[in-house]
Amino acid sequence: MKNSMHQRRGQRAGERSSLDLWALTATAGAVTLLLAAGAAQAQQAQADTAAGAQTVVVTGIRKGIEDAISVKKNSESIVEAISAEDIGKLPDASVAESISRLPGVTSQRSFVTGRSQNVSVRGFGPDFNGGLLNGREQASTGSSRAVEFDQYPAELLANIVIYKTPDAAVIGQGLSSTIDMQTVRPLSFAKRAVAVNYRKEKTTKAENAPGYSEGDGDRVSLSYVDQFADRTLGVALGLTKSKSEGGTRPFFRTWGGWVPEVDYDHDNNATTAPIKVKTPGGFTTDLESTNFKREAAMAVLQFKPNKNFESVLDVFYSKGEFSNRKRGLEGPVGGLSAGANDSGGTLTNATIEGDVATSGTFTNWRGVIRNHNEDYTDKLESVGWANKLTVGDWRLNTDLSYSKVKKDATRFETTAGLPGDVNNPNDTITFSGFNGSNLDQVHYTTGLNYADPSLIKLTDVQGWAGATGVQDGYYANPVTTDKITALRLGAGRDMDLGPVKGFDFGANFSKREKERVTREGALIVPGALDANGNVINRFAAADMPGASAGVGGTTGIPVLTWNPAGSLGSVYQLNPWSDADIVAKSWGVEEKVTTGFVKGSLDGDVFGLPLRGNVGLQVQNTKQTATGYSVAGGCDGGTHTCPYTPYSAGHNYTDLLPSANLIFDLGGDQVVRLGAGRVLARADMEDMRGSINVTLNNNTDGNGVRLTASGGNPKLEPFRANALDLSYEKYFGRKGYVSVAGFYKKISTYILRVTTPGVELAPFVTPSTSLPPSGSTVGDLTQPRNGTGGNVKGIELAINLPLNMMTSYLDGFGIVLNHSHTTSSIKLATAGVDVQNIGVTEIPLPGLSKDVTNLRFYYENYGFQIAAAVRKRSQYLGSVSDYQDKTQLVFIRPETTVDMQVSYEFSSGPMKGLSLLLQGSNLTNEKFDQFDPATGQITETKKFGKSYLAGLNYKF
Repeated sequence: MKNSMHQRRGQRAGERSSLDLWALTATAGAVTLLLAAGAAQAQQAQADTAAGAQTVVVTGIRKGIEDAISVKKNSESIVEAISAEDIGKLPDASVAESISRLPGVTSQRSFVTGRSQNVSVRGFGPDFNGGLLNGREQASTGSSRAVEFDQYPAELLANIVIYKTPDAAVIGQGLSSTIDMQTVRPLSFAKRAVAVNYRKEKTTKAENAPGYSEGDGDRVSLSYVDQFADRTLGVALGLTKSKSEGGTRPFFRTWGGWVPEVDYDHDNNATTAPIKVKTPGGFTTDLESTNFKREAAMAVLQFKPNKNFESVLDVFYSKGEFSNRKRGLEGPVGGLSAGANDSGGTLTNATIEGDVATSGTFTNWRGVIRNHNEDYTDKLESVGWANKLTVGDWRLNTDLSYSKVKKDATRFETTAGLPGDVNNPNDTITFSGFNGSNLDQVHYTTGLNYADPSLIKLTDVQGWAGATGVQDGYYANPVTTDKITALRLGAGRDMDLGPVKGFDFGANFSKREKERVTREGALIVPGALDANGNVINRFAAADMPGASAGVGGTTGIPVLTWNPAGSLGSVYQLNPWSDADIVAKSWGVEEKVTTGFVKGSLDGDVFGLPLRGNVGLQVQNTKQTATGYSVAGGCDGGTHTCPYTPYSAGHNYTDLLPSANLIFDLGGDQVVRLGAGRVLARADMEDMRGSINVTLNNNTDGNGVRLTASGGNPKLEPFRANALDLSYEKYFGRKGYVSVAGFYKKISTYILRVTTPGVELAPFVTPSTSLPPSGSTVGDLTQPRNGTGGNVKGIELAINLPLNMMTSYLDGFGIVLNHSHTTSSIKLATAGVDVQNIGVTEIPLPGLSKDVTNLRFYYENYGFQIAAAVRKRSQYLGSVSDYQDKTQLVFIRPETTVDMQVSYEFSSGPMKGLSLLLQGSNLTNEKFDQFDPATGQITETKKFGKSYLAGLNYKF
């Protein structure tokens, strides 16, 4: 790697922090206030009843649940839904959190913030979902197409609908699901509505240890809905602003769970052969802190002068600033030489139990102090204008939309330690508490003071640039821009042709342009290079500006820390690199998709059973072009300058996507739904890039001297599947339901990275490419390709009931429970995917947890709203962003998260419309553990602490 060793965090048992006391005090105060208010509310309710007031208005938790049940019950497709409990108030703090509580849905917590971020549906990773806003496809910030839901604040949304079966009239569908986020429609409100929401956030220490701290933040939102011109014109506005200063969190990486066997001279006898003992192999540990801000706005203008015409203009804007600070220590332990400046060490003074050194000291240790910054800003702009017109028996509609996201990231990685080469004095490192496998619990101490500025300098400590290069740090500035413009035209009419009661048809034209441009290279201290960029002193060192004493991650070892932001030009100069893997990160993809669709609405009887639903067909023609660079491999590794030339290619293909949704009414509020169709998910755009790296293989694998190449594939087609769904649902009006659903997806094409021999590589050969003696340009090409897949199947159980249906003594209580069990026959070779820290040759389908369970228990009465939620997810193959800004697949251990909230709403008196809220998240401080499935060893671990929100909402 070009910048530093991988990073990892450790964890220690925590004790109650001052924030826990704050939370207990706040809870006690809130409960006291709520009880007092509740008593007054109960007396008022009794008075109203005595006076004959019998009107029941459903609000809060029940309103959100009943509205969502209504959406599910009346939909022609198999869907799940979330509805706002009130204006500007989804049931959770984030969209991803709310979605992840639905049947068959779960989320992965961010490895940086600990918050739910990526959503998986029915065992598929986030890239297999379609992401929509008001029915329109949305741009994304990553190399994939998965929408980042934290860009859409929950306060600005009214509903979220997840389509589990395809619908021919829905554009931008995914293979596993289609997630449609919806803003309010102001004319659906009976009158003006205004709500102001403020919440104060606190996060506990992840552990009670030196260097750890608490975090805090706040969020405020304003929602306004109104109607004008005799209710023909409606306006909705939403504003939200949030900021969070996260506390420090521990991170520990075990270098892949590596436990080396090293020589140990146990009796100090030169004539006796040393014995082999196991020791820790190396570690990376940081204390991380995250800060982020987000400002967002939503506006809706709805005009409906009569029943025949409606025009709606939607605008959504979101801008975020994110910063992640990493301060820590890393280095090899087990006698390893990890760089050109490191000779490795010798084990001394060890305590041996069996074949394990439970403690000992290694000589010649060269520790690396890490002061890293990872910052980015993102900006989302989404606009849509929809019109509906009825002329006679015909319905006409148009929809013009635009979605753009830009993400500008900057990464500083700086290294500090003892300057000089292997001949300079080095340190010692002592370890203890090792049992052969507990790498994240070993205790380390060093011989030198790493917080001494007279010893510690900014320098290339290990010599990671090699014996001829220099790398005192690393800098990267990737910028990703994604833009979608679309126009939809449609028409339809009612008819009476047997069971077909109407039809709709139309076309959608969309153009998507996504590009990623990066500038990267080594950070160099003064005196290392001459004016021409040549290395003159690779051991050059510099003082650390504004240094202060900190902590070397979970080791507790004192180290020097500083903030490298803005140091390019003042402390460092940049030596830009153009290695093949770096050049390959700059690419562009353009897609033009024309979709024609026709959909028939069904309403009739089949075998004596009432039937409704739809059948339809989409025809999608895709024209795609990808750009990138052809890079000559084997360039000078010391200067990191590879020549490259632009390259582009394209492809054109057509898909037929039939669909059917049939709903049989069994009577007694019971229905059976049958869904069938063909679905697809388009490829990760980074896999489609036009970048190709060609190098000469000098028979290193025994298959002869020849050219080998690797890169993207501009001719890549989508993942495709045939889907079958069956669902039984029993409703109790709008109050509750129970359901059992099963699904089966047959993946006909899956994208894998494979090597194809005998490919003509002449189009990718540059003048700098070295050819074999034969001069042949035929060789092996490794790239993503469409291959065969397998099946994914599962069953989903759901119960959503108010408990007063069983007995009036439980009035106000309710339960929402669902469980999904999913399996897949798909097994992927690790050679075909980018997966880290594993010792197996085959992996399961990314994103699949076999078992996911969600439980939400609530009480709502007399103004009180109390809810507790538990989410349990079995182990799975998730994804994280690595140190090179690439998406890496990682195995994640099972986890259970617990959340709770208590609120009270005043419904009468001078405080009418005011709600008080106390909310707790991750109350068990659940760890985020990555592991190697071959050994069970934890490879990376992190804790995030508990989060508490205290706030108020005022509606008038």
